[in-house]
Amino acid sequence: MQVRELKISGAFEFTPSVFPDDRGLFVAPYQEAVFTAAVGHPLRVAQTNHSESRRGVVRGIHYADTPPGQAKYVHCPRGRMLDVVVDLRVGSPTFGEWDAVELSAGVFNSVYLPEGVGHALMALEDGTVASYLCSEGFNPTAEHAVHPLSMDLPWPAGITPLLSPKDAAAPSFDQARDAGLLPSYDECVAWYSKLSH
Repeated sequence: MQVRELKISGAFEFTPSVFPDDRGLFVAPYQEAVFTAAVGHPLRVAQTNHSESRRGVVRGIHYADTPPGQAKYVHCPRGRMLDVVVDLRVGSPTFGEWDAVELSAGVFNSVYLPEGVGHALMALEDGTVASYLCSEGFNPTAEHAVHPLSMDLPWPAGITPLLSPKDAAAPSFDQARDAGLLPSYDECVAWYSKLSH
């Protein structure tokens, strides 16, 4: 398993080894020992999510109130997608910055993003599936969105973004920041410290 820390602190890309044979292949997209060594604590899994999207569908930018927030380990078992991690933590050294990774069923790579960090994706092919391991279950009162087209994110040219009504109605990044809706970096760091003890 190869591990690469992304530009946003606490976010990582994990790329496992693939073992093909004449029957097919075997791969382990999540490996707790490798994850814990990289992140500093194991991933608590409270819920798994599964979405299927046609080409151009954008989901996000989603985040949750922290603490407890919702960390995500995102994998693409079918198709291809652009996975975008956005630092929404006010006071972070990389606040407002992003990093992006193409996830695909051919590479079997995954992205981990910690609590308080925003997440968005775009399906690059019809039938693209995203599978998430989530540290907390769905809590509608604590989950929020920033409009995914309100920031200069690397959405591919030539693909029309398709948004849900909820994401299309979300505040812009500037509006969310000015209204005090975004997570505090200091509170997030305190939460991460608690998880590692």
